[in-house]
Formats: sequence, C-alpha cells, structure tokens
Amino acid sequence: MSVIKKPDLTDPKLRAKLAKGMGHNYYGEPAWPNDLLYIFPVVILGTFSVLVGLAVLEPSALGEPADPFATPLEILPEWYFFPTFNLLRVLPNKLLGVLSMAAVPLGLITVPFIENINKFQNPFRRPIASTVFLFGTFVSIWLGIGACLPINQAVTLGLF
Repeated sequence: MSVIKKPDLTDPKLRAKLAKGMGHNYYGEPAWPNDLLYIFPVVILGTFSVLVGLAVLEPSALGEPADPFATPLEILPEWYFFPTFNLLRVLPNKLLGVLSMAAVPLGLITVPFIENINKFQNPFRRPIASTVFLFGTFVSIWLGIGACLPINQAVTLGLF
C-alpha cells in the first residue's frame, strides 16, 4: 500500500462523489468559504450553547462574603499563578525568585524559535520542541501542586 499525495481526479467514483459535493476532504478544500463560513459558526454556536446550558444547569456558588477586617490564614493566588508563586515562596533570595518568575515569559518567547526550521507540525517529528513542552508541563504541574502544600513539602511534594 502506498501513500498517494494527490487524488486521481480521473477516477469515476471520486468524480461521482465530487459531483454530489462529497469527497472534497480527500484532496483538501479551501478554507474560504467552506470552513470559515459554514462550519466554524456551527462549532462556535454549539460550544456557546453547551456552555450556557451547563451554566444554567449548575450555577456557581458565591461562597462566603468577604470580611475586610479579617485576614485569612493562608492567601493563595489564582490557580494559574501557583507554579510561579511556589518559586517565589521556596527560593531564599527574593531577587532570584523574581528573576525565575521573569524567566517564564522569556521561555515562552523562545518557543517559536525552537526547531523553527522544521517544517513538520507532527509532534513526533519535532522531538526537541515536544520534549521541551512536556518537561515544562511536568515542572508546572509539579510546582503548582507544591504551592498548595506546606513550605517544607513544596518542592518534594512529601514524596522523598
């Protein structure tokens, strides 16, 4: 079995499908107007209606009212700041903590330049970029979990 890049447009079965408006995904179709005009609005409206339906069925609880005169025992940032909060909390030198927090956007800026000569989009054919992504994801999740633990377990997660 061989991989065929372009379809055989002289094939009567394919021509019959194309005459019915079917089979265009075999050889690709232009994004305008087919995808952008007809498929994307359906997907966007479907997603929006599912989100509205879930919000109506299960509204979020408001919780306790804020007390401006009582400071809570432990103040945590929003969940997406947990890894950088943990870095700032664990590192003894605060300047080093701030520099490590500044390294996060600098690392994200370098992502497009990793293997930028590679023309493939398949992650299995881009091993360096995929490895950097998986390592960064693992470290972020590790530090995020550690931010919820006491400071003596923040790096080891109490595992060792």
